[in-house]
Amino acid sequence: MQWVTLLDRHRLNDEVYREQPNRPTYVQDADRILFSAPFRRLANKTQVHPLYEHDHLHHRLIHSVETASVGRSLGMEIGHWLEEGGEIAEGERHAVAGIIHAACLAHDIGNPPFGHSGEAAIGDWFAARFAEPKGLFAEMDKGLRGEFEAFEGNAQGFRLLTRLEMYRNEGGMRLSHGVLGAFSKYPVTQRVQAGLAKGYCGTKKFGVFASELDLFAEMAGAVGLPEETSPDGGRWWRRHPLVFVVEAADDICYNIIDMEDAFTAGDVGFEEAKGYLEAVRGRPAPPGEGRSEEETIALLRALAIGEGIAAAAEAFKTHYAEIMAGRFSSSLIEASDKAEAFAAIKTLMNTKIFRARRKTELEVSGRNMLWSVLDGIMPVYQELSEKGWDASRLTGYRDQLVRALDLDLRDLHDAYGAFHSLADFASGMTDRAAVKTAGLLGGNLPLAGAR
Repeated sequence: MQWVTLLDRHRLNDEVYREQPNRPTYVQDADRILFSAPFRRLANKTQVHPLYEHDHLHHRLIHSVETASVGRSLGMEIGHWLEEGGEIAEGERHAVAGIIHAACLAHDIGNPPFGHSGEAAIGDWFAARFAEPKGLFAEMDKGLRGEFEAFEGNAQGFRLLTRLEMYRNEGGMRLSHGVLGAFSKYPVTQRVQAGLAKGYCGTKKFGVFASELDLFAEMAGAVGLPEETSPDGGRWWRRHPLVFVVEAADDICYNIIDMEDAFTAGDVGFEEAKGYLEAVRGRPAPPGEGRSEEETIALLRALAIGEGIAAAAEAFKTHYAEIMAGRFSSSLIEASDKAEAFAAIKTLMNTKIFRARRKTELEVSGRNMLWSVLDGIMPVYQELSEKGWDASRLTGYRDQLVRALDLDLRDLHDAYGAFHSLADFASGMTDRAAVKTAGLLGGNLPLAGAR
């Protein structure tokens, strides 16, 4: 892969665009993401703790902003190294940092309410309906059912960025090819991914729906991602090198910040949290009389993030040749000298924090709410299919549902499009919107003005 194309600043589906001299495309891309409705909704989407009550616990929006900050710092370090080594042209270090920053802002934009448990809830609902297909479910192409049965926020994010927002069906946000490449963690569709042997990190999950495959292929060709062919003739690609940097920024933030949140929420004691963060830092907390426990953890969090950035940057440099050849198949954090310290945090989170009773109770409740929403609005799509996909022919209660929930019923022609529309709605809800919508559909929402 070559940096001259990897950093391509041409926009998806916008042949007339020309970059402004004093406002690089990647800066505009970051602004488009930042001011979008899906990005704003991240302020009410779960990071770790669903429906949190503590004001200082992280939600998806602040996590995305922090990840973008860490990603930009990583990009500045790596970009400077690339420029010093003659790998990129003078001044292009800014493009490396800017592209990573924009991609980091968008990295969670497709996540549904209630975090990863929300992804599982949506996928399980579709799987249950496809297990005994009736009506519209029976019409669905069996080869595409997996996109819904294993619903994936990464693929939903690419769909939002390239189709649904701003220029609908005409390139979406029309982000630059370089930013979209750095965003795309899993450059493969579900149907192709399911038939590939395990091994390459970029095919561990899928990150593209079949509906956006042509858009992805356009981007991949523009930035020069190596294309591969699956045993059944399907197309997939190797990762963009900057994906590893975006991923590292995410890994650094969610591990270290999740530890700080666990302490803030009272799930982890001071000494335990202090020990894990000191392990990432590589030495004890700096001495300081009169510093509170909260201040000590905050200081260690900042210092640990700095150590994580340095470790990830060094791992990128060490494995540079493999990354550029598309052969690197790890994460930068796992390949760094901080791998053990980060792995210990992840183990604690998986065995203790993510299994905490309050979190588990809220995830169970969230799943039931999402199923209630999906069950409640599915009849709209069933009736649409029976009436030739003409929304103007809906009557009675189902017409009321469309107006009450502001359902977007454009561009529907078949079961595949209907299920994507259904998933667009469900995944687009915030945690609080899911609670309200489930209450509305269940008859439990107080009437306006009622006390």
